[in-house]
Amino acid sequence: MQQFLSDPSALALAAAGLAAGVGAGLALVLRPGRRRRADRPGPPRPGVDYRPGVGDDAEDPRDTPLRTVDTVDIPDTLDAPGTAGAPDTVPQAPPGPAREAPAPARGRLARLRGRLARSESAVGRRLLALLTRDRVDEATWEEIEEVLLGADLGTSTTLDLVRRLRERHAEGGGDVRSLLREELLRVLDPGRDRALDVARHDGLPGVVLVVGVNGSGKTTTVGKLARLLVAEDKEVLLAAADTFRAAAGEQVQSWGERVGVATVRAPEGADPASVAHDAVRAGVEGEVDVVVVDTAGRLQNKRGLMDELGKVKRVVERQAPVTETLLVLDATTGQNGLVQAEVFGEAVDVTGVVLTKLDGTAKGGIVVAVEQRLGVPVKLVGLGEGPDDLAPFEPEVFVDGLLGESTGDRTA
Repeated sequence: MQQFLSDPSALALAAAGLAAGVGAGLALVLRPGRRRRADRPGPPRPGVDYRPGVGDDAEDPRDTPLRTVDTVDIPDTLDAPGTAGAPDTVPQAPPGPAREAPAPARGRLARLRGRLARSESAVGRRLLALLTRDRVDEATWEEIEEVLLGADLGTSTTLDLVRRLRERHAEGGGDVRSLLREELLRVLDPGRDRALDVARHDGLPGVVLVVGVNGSGKTTTVGKLARLLVAEDKEVLLAAADTFRAAAGEQVQSWGERVGVATVRAPEGADPASVAHDAVRAGVEGEVDVVVVDTAGRLQNKRGLMDELGKVKRVVERQAPVTETLLVLDATTGQNGLVQAEVFGEAVDVTGVVLTKLDGTAKGGIVVAVEQRLGVPVKLVGLGEGPDDLAPFEPEVFVDGLLGESTGDRTA
């Protein structure tokens, strides 16, 4: 240890060996040892002002070798001074962020039920006024159709729902509100498997690829997903493969540090596929349960970027199969989210949808449209800005929120 602290060349060789052992995209943070003092200079030369000035030594000399700052993990502490192999002069690591205990995953949506009801209150109030009328006439049906279209259920979904409602109501099938709840649940299918496929298979970790457009909340979703998995006692490794957006790597790492999850990252502008590849390889060698890969946000109409996303998936699968590809959609984008889902699905075979920003919009009907039109299940929903506001999707709770009902007041 003393040799590494006093000999820069030995430190460089050690850093190179560690980086080579885990891949080009991975490097451990190492603290450089103190530089050797240069030979004593000769006597002062006449006419030279040797007094220190402002800004002296403000930066390293230009010929100082550059060091990568990529991070796999940061130990909580260095060896305590006085222990074997650790000289008293070893500096202590700065204190990191305190680890947090994520909220349990089970029942999260029920706990966030109030936010969902508030977000959909406009739709719920209008539907309540319509569906509880003593007499439901043609004008009422048209208003119901208008409200459902405004909730972003989509034209085809809305027309189909209203048609079935009218037929069942004409046959004396019950009150319209209960019928609408039944029909929405028929589309969403509570019995559908919405569980995340994050289990280890054949000795390999589950690999979750998270994709989406810029501004959809994708990177934040990656951090919240890590917390959700930690709450389920999963060992998680994060891959910051969004190397194009400034500070994306730091954002992912910060989320991971809060729950004790390691992050694999690379300098800005590095090849995203290489970062993802190295992260999955580290996950395989470290025998973690799940590797979550944050990809660069992209527009669905940029074919070159979509092709690159397909490349990331192909490169990752050289190490382990991608068990889950989650598309992050912003609930406020409405029907444009369907276009995004279709294009992303062509590039990477989306297996599930994460609907974010559902707490601030009355457009939650996009959930129904996505499931009916695309056949892709909504697996997670974001209902707030808090770190534990990402919840597994529960159709019954969601539909009750859309209709403005409290869980205990259901009549069906």
